[in-house]
Amino acid sequence: MRVLVTGATGYIGGRLVPRLLAAGHEVRVFARRPERLRDVPWRGDVEVVAGDLADRDSVDAAMEGVDVAYYLVHSMGGGQRDFEAAEQRIAENVARAARQHRVSRLVYLGGLHPEGERLSQHLRSRTQVGAVLLASGVPTIALQAGVIIGSGSTSFEMIRHLTEVLPYMPAPRWVRSFIQPIAVRDVLHYLVSAAEVPLEVSGAFDIGGPDILRYGQLMNGYAVEAGLPQRPIAALPVLTPWLAGQWVNLVTPIPRRVAVPIIESLQFDCVMRDHDIDHVIPPPREGLLPYRVAVRLALERERAGEVETSWRNAEVAGAPSDPLPSDPEWAGHTVYLDERERRASAPVHELWRVIEGVGGENGWYSFPLAWAVRGWVDKLTGGVGLRRGRRDPETLHVGDAVDFWRVEAIDRGSFLRLRAEMRVPGRAWLELEARAVPGGAEYRQRAVFFPKGLSGRLYWWAIFPFHGIIFAGMANRITAEAEAAALRFEQRGSGD
Repeated sequence: MRVLVTGATGYIGGRLVPRLLAAGHEVRVFARRPERLRDVPWRGDVEVVAGDLADRDSVDAAMEGVDVAYYLVHSMGGGQRDFEAAEQRIAENVARAARQHRVSRLVYLGGLHPEGERLSQHLRSRTQVGAVLLASGVPTIALQAGVIIGSGSTSFEMIRHLTEVLPYMPAPRWVRSFIQPIAVRDVLHYLVSAAEVPLEVSGAFDIGGPDILRYGQLMNGYAVEAGLPQRPIAALPVLTPWLAGQWVNLVTPIPRRVAVPIIESLQFDCVMRDHDIDHVIPPPREGLLPYRVAVRLALERERAGEVETSWRNAEVAGAPSDPLPSDPEWAGHTVYLDERERRASAPVHELWRVIEGVGGENGWYSFPLAWAVRGWVDKLTGGVGLRRGRRDPETLHVGDAVDFWRVEAIDRGSFLRLRAEMRVPGRAWLELEARAVPGGAEYRQRAVFFPKGLSGRLYWWAIFPFHGIIFAGMANRITAEAEAAALRFEQRGSGD
């Protein structure tokens, strides 16, 4: 079958595509930014269609000749007042195009939710999207999952960091809520199988793992699998969802814009109301994974560096959507630049290795305290902060998150451009370049800032005194690290 996947750059979509290919389907992916798929291992096996789900023409083009369409797009709101209305309009656009192009089936992944309760904006929107698709006239399978456990998932990262950081956990009342977590492996099983469900079947189906646990038990189950002592947990009635979101934002890498919607969704028990899904899609042959087994597998994947997709690479609301102009000084903007060049007596490949490894555990090679303070300021203002880290410690791809930056462009071996996603009054980029020259390599570094209004200009000049320390120190340390690595290699080769 010809299958369309929307949300292929996301956590679930990025894992679903290779499994659909393995199942023998012909896959087309719909992406607003196709460049983010340039380095995925399955890029050469799929057709990529660029467009925006809000644009009817591009959705029509994507739906042409499709048998099954997967709807895996959903943002967390990003503080937009018209968030729900925008999500519903997009769903209606997809439903209309699917009906018009005679798509045989729609498959949607929504959220597990209780009946008769006042849902959070996040869950309410996901429920409304499912209703629009189910009313489209196209046979629809709307799967409804709760907490998804897998390496790199938002829910897993929140559980992990809350458990690891706090020896004693003062927590909101929702730690007593009952949750039915499900392993990402099992979510993918249901999604792949949904393409083969008979067309007379249409409806919403709850999915979940075999365990029903309180949220506090999820955290202590993680502690056991991670080799940590179990944490005493005190449920406090005074922590509202908003306050709890600020707390999660501070003690975990999860930014506030993501933490608050998740926590709002945990106010009530989220368990399967029925097991009707078993009559439509049988569980995996080996059975659904218990919660602690899912945690164990997620930890093993992370330790082995085999994380397929991660929440870190999700789009950040409010971040610049346009790439850096090729010549910013002629782009119609006020532009501030900080440019540095250094020579290194090291091969260009050693210099590039240091460049590509920047951020995460390796840090930024200058004034760690200043970078740490900037990260905390960003977290306090609702940004992603430095603790977001990076998915892989050595290799970067377009679209990867690197602390509070994102890879906008990479020419492996020579050029890296990072776009800022921290909170700044303007738009910022950092470019790192390695070039072979006689006797070694040349390092070029350029910081570019487009200020927004007076506040942006004041921001640039306020931090300008630190540039000599931060940017100059960064250039010096990166080249010095490349030279040290080259020297270590020579010493090993000579047997010293």
